[in-house]
Amino acid sequence: MDNRVPWHSISPEEVLSRLNTRMHGLTEKEAAERLEQFGKNEIALKKRISLLKIFIDQFNDFLIFILIAAAIISAALGYIEHEEEYLFDSALIVLIVALNGLFGFFQNYKAEKSLEALKKLAVPNAMVIRGGTPMEINSTEIVPGDIIHLNEGDKIPADSRILLSKNLLVDESILTGESVPSSKITKALEVDLTIADRTNMLYKDTYVSSGNGEAVVVNTGLDTEVGLIAKAMHEAQEPPTLFQEELNTLGKNIGTGLIGIILMIALVQFFLSSMDPVTVFLTAIALAVAAIPEGLPAVVTLALALGTMRMVKKNSLVRRLSVIEGLSSVDVICTDKTGTLTENALTVRMLYAGSEEIEVTGRGHSTKGEFLLGGQPAPIEQYRKLLWCGLLCNNVVVGKENGKRTYLGDPTEAALFIAAKKAGVSADKYSKVEEFAFSSDRKRMTTIHTRNGECVACMKGAPEVVLEHCTHILENGKVSKLTNAKIRKILEKNLSMGESALRVLAFSYKELPKAEVSEGEAESGHTFIGLQGMVDPPRSEVPDAIGACKRAGIRVIMITGDNIATAGAIAKEVGIGGAAIEGKDLEKMSDSELRIQVEKAGVFARVSPLDKQRILQALQANGHNVAMTGDGVNDAPALRNSHVGISMGIRGTDIAKQASDMVLLDDNFASIAEAVKEGRTIFSNIRNFVTYLLMSNFSEVFVVFLTSLMGLVPIRATQLLWINLLTDGAPALVLGADPPRAHVMKQKPRPRSEGIINKWVLKAVLSIGIVDTLLIIGLFFYCLPLGAEYARTMVFTGFVLSEASRLIVIRMKDKLSFFSNRWLLVAIIASLALQLLVLYTPISAFFGTVPLGIEAWEVLLGFLVVSIISVLAVYHFFLRDAEHPDV
Repeated sequence: MDNRVPWHSISPEEVLSRLNTRMHGLTEKEAAERLEQFGKNEIALKKRISLLKIFIDQFNDFLIFILIAAAIISAALGYIEHEEEYLFDSALIVLIVALNGLFGFFQNYKAEKSLEALKKLAVPNAMVIRGGTPMEINSTEIVPGDIIHLNEGDKIPADSRILLSKNLLVDESILTGESVPSSKITKALEVDLTIADRTNMLYKDTYVSSGNGEAVVVNTGLDTEVGLIAKAMHEAQEPPTLFQEELNTLGKNIGTGLIGIILMIALVQFFLSSMDPVTVFLTAIALAVAAIPEGLPAVVTLALALGTMRMVKKNSLVRRLSVIEGLSSVDVICTDKTGTLTENALTVRMLYAGSEEIEVTGRGHSTKGEFLLGGQPAPIEQYRKLLWCGLLCNNVVVGKENGKRTYLGDPTEAALFIAAKKAGVSADKYSKVEEFAFSSDRKRMTTIHTRNGECVACMKGAPEVVLEHCTHILENGKVSKLTNAKIRKILEKNLSMGESALRVLAFSYKELPKAEVSEGEAESGHTFIGLQGMVDPPRSEVPDAIGACKRAGIRVIMITGDNIATAGAIAKEVGIGGAAIEGKDLEKMSDSELRIQVEKAGVFARVSPLDKQRILQALQANGHNVAMTGDGVNDAPALRNSHVGISMGIRGTDIAKQASDMVLLDDNFASIAEAVKEGRTIFSNIRNFVTYLLMSNFSEVFVVFLTSLMGLVPIRATQLLWINLLTDGAPALVLGADPPRAHVMKQKPRPRSEGIINKWVLKAVLSIGIVDTLLIIGLFFYCLPLGAEYARTMVFTGFVLSEASRLIVIRMKDKLSFFSNRWLLVAIIASLALQLLVLYTPISAFFGTVPLGIEAWEVLLGFLVVSIISVLAVYHFFLRDAEHPDV
């Protein structure tokens, strides 16, 4: 129906009238007509991209086009000239392109599966009333105007307005982020309310914690709150990471420069030399192969994959490899409160009994803890009766799942049960014979119990309500008159506990002459026992994790559907500073106002899913690189739109996991700090091997470029492919295994404007590249008198040996020992072994090499010594004091 109708502000009678339905439901004919009009109650988004298109898109890249062109030219020349070498070149290039395409295909295919998770949330069946008859139907057939019946444990099939509520409590945490179930009512409410405050509404895919009721469906399918989130998620464009942007720019720059150089050489050769067209083409292919770092995409992908394996060991599962770069530049983390910063388990933290405050230790669902008075163990007589009352006035059911104890029912009652068990309080001999249930109108619950012929009534509820039913008070084991002064003192204590983010309940009891009494008799003349204050406590590791983020220049913002008092108190406890802003105030802000406020705020409370999107957009508009954590349906669009989306692995919904870039396997915010550390380290390592490869490619290009002007060919295209893909690739890949630098988490995040290629990288590539170029050309001319094939073989091997000097410069920059990474030595030895394989086995015919004797290796050893000395001199005089951020 009309999404703009504020259904929560309209009376049940008017809602039925507007929907043209009645309490006994629609007729089958009316339901069929509405199903035709509004469509099925499902999240039916348009068809996803085909696998073929995903695969084809992997080849829509400028560098790939150049490689494919080089492969085609080489194959054509091989066919025309009947040369197997050219055909071998072509086959090798095609293999490289195909492998890179497959890497990209599998990553994008996984990302496209995110929308499919929406279908998993569909409720298979629902109970409706049609024509006065209750019937179970497929939930996809529910239409606006249907009357649905709900019982404990049911999942809500569609957005609905409540018509009847019998102690109906609904868990809406996946939508609102609140850990406490919402108590549902039927009366109309104010118009200007957030989803969490619309207590007369039910929302699709939340579920009934307890009680039962009836409601009329107002919105189905994509018109539901979950549907709106699905649409936003479907329409959202994943922003490319800085890493992707940098690689794309790098590829375009290399390609543009390559075309310019090739055209220049072709013109020079055409006008100033007598080279035939075939030789010109061969030179062009050699330049294309030299300029393009063919191994770079594969090496980057493999290095990222190795990095993700390390991150898994630290409870961070990366779903999209390139997001590792995003972690290295994140400067804001937006996190949910419930289950992310907190344990998502209400815990009794304070008792107020006999005018004394008693601290309760322990966390979550553990029954281990202490009761402290002034820091010392409190006498159990002080608080036993209070815990006993909370244990009796309770409906929690204890079970077991996967060997662990579970508590089914209201989380508040679970907290009361666990607090009693911490003290060893038992109620095994009591039998419950009557219950006057809690409701939003009564704001209290009373149970009657018997034991050995004795009867007692226990009450719990809002302190001001419970006190209205009390005439006496239990203090220090003695019962006395409850005076106005004592009532004021209790209410003041209730207020101060509430300001400390505690959810407070009061408890009282009354001895009864018999079990069969009226509600009024059972709830009058009670003796007040005390207060129990509960909180969903922060995870113990979170304060330290937030401190680590601050030291790393990362700001943490809490975004929650919970109330502002609780959110503010938790924020203060974990170390999140800044102003607290409520959802209703945020909605009134313009986008420009919000951009100002997000720089001041540390907490956003009572926010809707759309509010979360606006906060994210405002931060991004201010130039921040934002990570977003979350576990619920309401988090999915923001997870997908953020630079780094982080979902919870244990409590996270399927939509949240599929929309995220990274999953915290232990649901622990503290793992984010470790993930950032790993991300920064991996990116620094990637920068190092990109520098290493570009140094090599620079010298290769200019060696071919300068010698081609003289009509010479110092190295074959096949040899360059071998160097770029294998002998250079192995050490480059192993650079990705370098350990974290000691200072990696004491630096500010990288600016968004700084990519992989910074000032130091440019200086290093140019200076070392020039040195390598001059040395290689010198080696070529020194060996040329002994034959062209011999000289090419020496140049081929010289390029392989010069990798050692490049590695020395890179590791000196990071103050890393050459022996700190044992795999680097293995890679260098492997590179030399591969080179020997080419020189001294039958495959040398494909590469056009000749075997080298002892005299040749003596020359190469001298070349290596001169190369290392030259590189050290360049580093000492030109690079050592240059700016070179590590992350």
